[in-house]
Amino acid sequence: MTTPNPYATATDTAAALRRRDISAREVCDAAIARIERLDGEVNAVIVRDFDRARADADAADRALARGETRPLLGVPMTVKESFDLEGWPTTWGFEAHRNHRADRNAVVVEKLKAAGAVILGKTNVPPALADWQSTNPIYGATRNPHDLTRSPGGSSGGSAAALAMGFSPLEVGTDIGGSVRVPAAFCGVYGLKTSHGLISLLRHSAGGARPPTMELSVAGPLARSAEDLALALRVIAGPDERASAVRFDLPPPRVYSLRAARVLVLDTHPVAGVDASVADPISALVSEIARAGGEVVRGHPDLPDLAAAHRTYLAMLMSITSWRTPDPSRPPIPVHQWFDLLAEQEAIRARWASVFRDVDVVLAPVLGMSAFPHTSEPNWRKRDLMLNGAPADFGDQLAWAGVATVANLPAASAPLGLGPDGLPRAVQIIGPHHEDLTPVAFAGLVGRPVSPPAIALH
Repeated sequence: MTTPNPYATATDTAAALRRRDISAREVCDAAIARIERLDGEVNAVIVRDFDRARADADAADRALARGETRPLLGVPMTVKESFDLEGWPTTWGFEAHRNHRADRNAVVVEKLKAAGAVILGKTNVPPALADWQSTNPIYGATRNPHDLTRSPGGSSGGSAAALAMGFSPLEVGTDIGGSVRVPAAFCGVYGLKTSHGLISLLRHSAGGARPPTMELSVAGPLARSAEDLALALRVIAGPDERASAVRFDLPPPRVYSLRAARVLVLDTHPVAGVDASVADPISALVSEIARAGGEVVRGHPDLPDLAAAHRTYLAMLMSITSWRTPDPSRPPIPVHQWFDLLAEQEAIRARWASVFRDVDVVLAPVLGMSAFPHTSEPNWRKRDLMLNGAPADFGDQLAWAGVATVANLPAASAPLGLGPDGLPRAVQIIGPHHEDLTPVAFAGLVGRPVSPPAIALH
């Protein structure tokens, strides 16, 4: 047996377990010891289901000894706090749900366990999953491992921080406003916002509520490699028990090399600005693609009106996130107005479908800034933000997340290394609807590994 590598990928860990180079119990115990030793300042893994994890790891070792082969057999991982994990609270950061206990696993958790994953616990979130920070009154603040004074992103901030710290090789988060992509970008890992409806969100709700299927909202994996995103996606994609007869096969990636890629660059937006610290690495990447022989374009006649699309996205997002949450500033809208928004969304989707007949991926910023300092200001419009030395509107940065979200498109965040300030940089890779493996594959072509943070090397 060998000593577990905390930064081994899920793919490599699964292969080592199949070869019996290492045992599932050894990998599990090493991950638990690492969390207990290093998570104090970061505060990423806030639900620790360690006893059950050890038992599941022992069961995985017995299955491996019998010659069983499952995609994640014996691989330890964590999941976002917002998913039900049997016997533990699903609070979404709300004090009112502190004493809730889930009586069943979320469908995503069920699929991961069926694939053999060992669930160590759950990772931190902001209240209502509604911030690019991950601070709440129950579990406190999660900090960015690369700079403890800064946000790890949100709402899947604990997810990305856990990966950056080497606590586990794989995570599953959710995204409606960049909640997978932003933490991945802030912490220097990979993340995928999936096509809407591809992954079940059954039993993903605060305090055991059972809301209807929400427009825009999706689940998606986070990992330290694009290969692991694809591995996790194949495990968790597909229907739940409400549509058990349905089958869905993910189309293969369109692109296997930069030379064959057709790339649309979207590095400016009429609503949201971009700091040079974010724009410059993306510009360098675009130059690299062109040098490799890829086709690079900066416009398309069918590209949606980005400002109008953002208005549609924002109206839908505010209607969804304010449902059953009294807020005088966000009164309910008439149902016919909602139908108008859905019609606008369909028109946006049609235009993107036309664009993707001529291009394979779209490159854009994840956000116009990298990880920002923690703030206690709840009003996004009042938060400080400087872009290229000038004040900018923090809330307008939602526009970058909304480009893909309003059109139900898949979008990956891929790391582009560290900037001079020691903070991770990233690029957003948007792909065609239901062709989620295309942005994942492209992320594998262009992603630049980010070194473990100094705090993780103790």
